[in-house]
Amino acid sequence: MEKLLHYVWQHKIFPLGELRTTQGELVEVIDTGLPHGDAGPDFFNAKLKIGGTLWVGNVEIHLRASDWIAHGHYRDAAYDNVILHVVEIADCEVMGSNGQKLPQLVLPCPDVVRQRFEELRRADALPPCHAIFPSLSKLMIHSWYSALQAERLAQKAGRIHALLARCQNHWEDVCFITLARNFGFSLNGETFEAWASRLPFRAIDKHRDNLLQVEAFFFGTAGLLEEEPSHGDADAPTDAYYKSLQTEWRYLQHKFTLPRPLSAAQWRLLRLRPYNFPYVRIAQLAQLYHAEQALFSRLMEAKEINDVQQILSSASTSPYWETHYCFGGASSQYIKRVGKQAIALIVINTIVPMLYTYGRHKDDATLCERAMNLLENIKPEDNYIIRRWLQAGLTVDSAADSQALLQLQRAYCDKRDCLRCRFGYEYLRRKSDKSL
Repeated sequence: MEKLLHYVWQHKIFPLGELRTTQGELVEVIDTGLPHGDAGPDFFNAKLKIGGTLWVGNVEIHLRASDWIAHGHYRDAAYDNVILHVVEIADCEVMGSNGQKLPQLVLPCPDVVRQRFEELRRADALPPCHAIFPSLSKLMIHSWYSALQAERLAQKAGRIHALLARCQNHWEDVCFITLARNFGFSLNGETFEAWASRLPFRAIDKHRDNLLQVEAFFFGTAGLLEEEPSHGDADAPTDAYYKSLQTEWRYLQHKFTLPRPLSAAQWRLLRLRPYNFPYVRIAQLAQLYHAEQALFSRLMEAKEINDVQQILSSASTSPYWETHYCFGGASSQYIKRVGKQAIALIVINTIVPMLYTYGRHKDDATLCERAMNLLENIKPEDNYIIRRWLQAGLTVDSAADSQALLQLQRAYCDKRDCLRCRFGYEYLRRKSDKSL
């Protein structure tokens, strides 16, 4: 596996004795260079002594020397500054597009490294690297947590920037769409984002002071006003509230020439508790949009989770939804507000990324710091991934830690990318040191 050979080169897991090229020249590795994941040579700015001469340039790595030819590097001028070709099997000589022959180093991957790497890749339960967790310093663990947190926030910021471009740099729209996605949580999150992205915000703003019309926009765009209610309630066909929404929606469709709504079939109800039904969540978002005229600005000013809770307390519902979970389906009466646990998840997945992205956009470090402070002052998430890492022996003290471990699981463990993981590196290094 070529990635494993990259790892062996980068961390200088070299065999005992001298390193020599296939032509017999002595190789001294002063600096392996900087790993490069994009197009071009694998390691930039390496520093080597080959045959007593100091070279500074790039290093390319392949399992077989013939891969140089198979990949077309021999005719690519971008590879003419390669000073060493590192391979496991030297099955041919290679040269650059300028016709110059390149020195090659045969670097075998130690059997113990290959064995430990395969153990990491095959793991299905607790990762094998968990055995070293007790011996890792707190500084090392938390430095890796910090890097994972930054990586996760950067990914979320990238998605927000892409959404911002689609929304003509309208931060209020982006904030609401991101918020809507998280109101759908894992089951309906993508559908909520698709729905919110279709909302005609400038048209809605003209009717924002009328809650019924905001609800008509919201439910109509969601495709939930296309038919009569059919949930088994004998009174459903004559539901006055539903009919008034239909009337408003048809009027607004005609007035603004609105695009085709989503299909009602896109919304998922199976395995959802009634208070998480999309009908209730859409009603809460309609109430919030109606009540908070400057939602984005208010959320960006929030310094503590209590401030966010106060803002999202506006996300209750109109009276109809106090006795319904869906159109025509009656329930016992209670005010359906967003719960504290849901608000914590919304802060983690909406407020913090928005605050961080806006801080970077404005080049305002205080906003980025506030985002991190919010994460550090929220209890960690409780899901099967976090419970798995707790069982493996890692500590999780805050949402910042749980976000780091979610990133570790999804970006490294799930992809079996142990060679880029600091825990995986420590596991391989320690096992290798004992055996080489």
